[in-house]
Amino acid sequence: MQEGRNEGPSLAIIDSQSVKAANTAGERGYDAEKNNEIKRHFLVDVLGLLICIVVHTANIQERDGAKLVLEKMSKQNLPMLKKVWADGGYSGDKMKAEAAKYDVEWEVVKRPELHKFAVIPKRWVVERSIGWTMNWRGLCRHYDYDSRTSETKVLLTSVYYMTKRLN
Repeated sequence: MQEGRNEGPSLAIIDSQSVKAANTAGERGYDAEKNNEIKRHFLVDVLGLLICIVVHTANIQERDGAKLVLEKMSKQNLPMLKKVWADGGYSGDKMKAEAAKYDVEWEVVKRPELHKFAVIPKRWVVERSIGWTMNWRGLCRHYDYDSRTSETKVLLTSVYYMTKRLN
């Protein structure tokens, strides 16, 4: 590869994004004090390229969503993936135990100070990838009846950004 890295990722970063759901959306849920929403869980490599995406209703906690990501990731057969960095919403011994089932080390990277904006060195990559998807009109709000359609749209935007890197 151009970056001088192995073909497969050994480290990934996970984060979720809450997105408002339109009235036409088939699947919606409520997250804390927010309105009808869905959550997208992004698992990206250190370059910000998408490895896995899971979309579900917002009433499912981040840890439970991460379990869905790990299940989907294992079906994609990524034996080289050894470590995942996550934010505080994915913390807990149960999450580490779940990741261990897939032979993955789970490390929670916390903010240095609460309630202050700071670029977190190990997690900004996934935040940037999430930001890329928000540039696409069909992804700035959840319009789809089926979450698999939304996952496909995110995959298509990921293909676009991957091909831009080839030039």
